Amino acid sequence: GKTTLLRALSGLNTQTSGSAQWNEREILGARPDALVRRGISHVSEGKSVIAELSVKENLILGGIWRNKKSDTSAAIAEVVELFPVLGQRMSQSADSLSGGERQMLAIGRALVSRPKLLLLDEPSLGLAPLVIEQIFATIDQLRRKLGLTVVLVEQNAMSALEIADIGIIINLGEVVASGKASELIDDPALRAAYLGY
Repeated sequence: GKTTLLRALSGLNTQTSGSAQWNEREILGARPDALVRRGISHVSEGKSVIAELSVKENLILGGIWRNKKSDTSAAIAEVVELFPVLGQRMSQSADSLSGGERQMLAIGRALVSRPKLLLLDEPSLGLAPLVIEQIFATIDQLRRKLGLTVVLVEQNAMSALEIADIGIIINLGEVVASGKASELIDDPALRAAYLGY
């Protein structure tokens, strides 16, 4: 359900019904490359970097549709500012990175396209608690400082709600609750049933 939704929004799944709009334009049925040009980037769950390529080559792929190489270089510099460890690993292959560094690279590659809407599918999956904290802090920073709209699918619901404005809790493909994230966090029944305490 949740991953399918993100894949539909990014053009990776072909939808035969329904509607979704971004900036008052229909996006369902559009090709992924067209959606990237319209400012939508998707970081898939799990292995979303190309292991055989270097960190730098993976980042360059994020800007491959750009006409000016200088635009891509500037965007990569901004990503390195966000994730300094990537700057230290530019010539290393992506498969030599830790899980957290790979996730930073995946998010960084999406950011090189300078999106207005970032779709993140399970960014904390399989990561150490300290790295998860860093990833969520970065997502919050992107949202607050850059004004980036983020659609976040995350099993770690409490961490996601702590940085969200709006939350939607989906269980077995059904929406069970939605509203202001702060109100969802404060609801004792939701906390007990879906948020782990």
